[in-house]
Amino acid sequence: MVSEKHVLLSNVKNEAEQENEKPLSSRTITETVSEMLAPAYASVSDATQTIASKIAGLTVATPAAPETGEYVGSGTQKLDRVSKTREHATAQDENQFIYNGFRGANLHLDGIAKIHSSGLLQLTNSSRQQPGHAFYQLPLKFNTSKSLSFSTNFVFAIVPEWVNLSGHGMAFTISPSLDFKQAVASQYLGLFNTSNNGLSSNHVLAVELDTWTNTEFEDINDNHVGIDINGLKSIVSAPVTYFSSTEGTNKSLKLMSGNPIQVWIEYDEVEMLLNVTLAPIRTPKPIRPLLSTPINLSQILLDSMYVGFSSATGSIASKHYVLGWSFNRSGQAQNLELSKLPKLPRHRKSREKLGLEIAMSLMTMSILLIITGTVYVMRKKKFEETREDWEMEYGPQRFSYKDLYKATKGFKDKELLGAGGFGKVYRGVLSSSNNMEVAIKKVSHDSKQGMKEFVNEVSSMGRLRHRNLVQLLGYCRRKGELLLVYDYMLNGSLDKFLFSNEKPNLNWAQRYQILRGIASGLLYLHEEWEQVVLHRDVKASNVLLDADLNGRLGDFGLARLYDHGANFQTTHVVGTVGYLAPELTRTGKASTRTDVFAFGAFLLEVACGRRPIGQTKLPEEIILVDWVYETWKQGAILETSDPKLEGDYVTEEMELVLKLGLLCSHPNPAARPSMRQVMQYLDGDAILPDILLDNAGVGMVIMGNEASAEFGMSLPSTSGKTPANFMSITESIFISGR
Repeated sequence: MVSEKHVLLSNVKNEAEQENEKPLSSRTITETVSEMLAPAYASVSDATQTIASKIAGLTVATPAAPETGEYVGSGTQKLDRVSKTREHATAQDENQFIYNGFRGANLHLDGIAKIHSSGLLQLTNSSRQQPGHAFYQLPLKFNTSKSLSFSTNFVFAIVPEWVNLSGHGMAFTISPSLDFKQAVASQYLGLFNTSNNGLSSNHVLAVELDTWTNTEFEDINDNHVGIDINGLKSIVSAPVTYFSSTEGTNKSLKLMSGNPIQVWIEYDEVEMLLNVTLAPIRTPKPIRPLLSTPINLSQILLDSMYVGFSSATGSIASKHYVLGWSFNRSGQAQNLELSKLPKLPRHRKSREKLGLEIAMSLMTMSILLIITGTVYVMRKKKFEETREDWEMEYGPQRFSYKDLYKATKGFKDKELLGAGGFGKVYRGVLSSSNNMEVAIKKVSHDSKQGMKEFVNEVSSMGRLRHRNLVQLLGYCRRKGELLLVYDYMLNGSLDKFLFSNEKPNLNWAQRYQILRGIASGLLYLHEEWEQVVLHRDVKASNVLLDADLNGRLGDFGLARLYDHGANFQTTHVVGTVGYLAPELTRTGKASTRTDVFAFGAFLLEVACGRRPIGQTKLPEEIILVDWVYETWKQGAILETSDPKLEGDYVTEEMELVLKLGLLCSHPNPAARPSMRQVMQYLDGDAILPDILLDNAGVGMVIMGNEASAEFGMSLPSTSGKTPANFMSITESIFISGR
């Protein structure tokens, strides 16, 4: 249907062209229409009657019954209707308008917004999860060659459904569109949704008057004013106050008081400054604004924009009213005539209805409290921890289970570093410690004697400090769950470098440095700490490598502590097959010498690139130490070196490591060196005894420095038979009953 404006323009154009016999420009036609309409509104001259008769019968937009807030396009606008309308709204031009009440106002309404017969604009009611919009019907020209400066003045009120229990707020808005169909109510105030909130393509400026704390948008409280650009996360906000000139101080102002509040919003393009000022309705405009924010709106506003108000209700409703509104696109907005503004309605409820609603509310709140309490208890139970008196005497930091849970993303499998007999190890990032990477060992529920090993590890590792030991940072206990927090070793365990293709091959210099480091760590445990610490599980999989491939001994789950000089007690046989000393299986007594035995197997592991007991094609090569011993007897000990090294090693160092591995693996504990002597050999401070086969076949003669004088060890004769006093490692283990 062709609009009334187009019909009128067409009639004027045709008539004028007939009289002038030439086409007229759009500007000329517009000016002609203005000249024709002005007398009609004034009703003062004969020319008025002539033009009125020409446009008689034309349909123009007239407001429907004021209480509906809707407009229809039927009926003839009469002069008495116009005069009544002008009592409430001053005649508008393209730059400014003023409404002292909204009867007959040229507004676009949608959602649950309506205009009362009194002229009161109501944006929302008690409906839940509903938006309400009221915008000036015509777009205004922004961002042109003219100044971008504008100002607006309005009076609003927010009336909560329940005292001190408010719903969401409202916002003065400048938007490029009147289409808010995709917008969401509640915290989005009917302006945005989860998908478009914050997008620069929105080109929306809003000043929110919010009565709800939305953590999603980082709101400061439930009574604030914020300036929003393209989304509801305010670029600046402040609690609601106004400056009292008489008292010379800021006074608080409650948005949801139900009382009318006056707002002034002004933008100065020259200074690029947006000011927002509030005050109670009868208070003069304060000399100091609440917000004064530098902002360049030329990047936000488009050429054609709509101005108006948006609000919404959530699960709790508030009623949002606008009593009057003035706007000026190019200067200072006119002051509202407060005496002409409509009154707010009284909100009374019958006692019966009020009592019912109170009862329902109390019931709802009770249910919510029960649900909230249940969730709280379950959440607290989820992160509940166990604390005992013995923990106070140990040094390491105690971490909360909640922090460890978050660090490992809920102990997800993708964070799993490995699993063993004493539980699983996860990688974690502690946000509470500057995003430090850690390894978290979570002892399984079904681990035998798990608590005992846990107490052991906490008591020992928490106080040990050595560059070649994995540092225990802290721990946590939760019901049956046992958790230890270690330094994270970037390169994982040594066995993956030696026995798999997951990691790159280590060269000989790197391997030798790792051996020296672990030897140094064991020396610290045996002799240099305040007590003797027996590790009891030295092996390649318990050696971890840091970012620089330095070896660090970890997993103290089997460790035992003794005072220096004390006798070692009988214990259950624990450890890993292939690293167990023969006497341990016979007597059950662990000692520093049993750790040395395991270190001997570790030396051979690193040099040969093979596990102590493994599957090979040749039966004689199944037990690593026996194989190395046999090749040594044949004078070909270097043939046992790791093929991955491709012969690229220092011959003297390789021979030293292989022979030292055999010496540490001697069946007789007294024949093994101490870890201090091992360090002397590896550092070159002592010479490993020359071990020679004599021609008579009477055994092995040990020749060397003083440090080796205590070792008496017989070797097999050249006939190939092994004397009884130096049986193979395999025989010694099986004879002892392992």
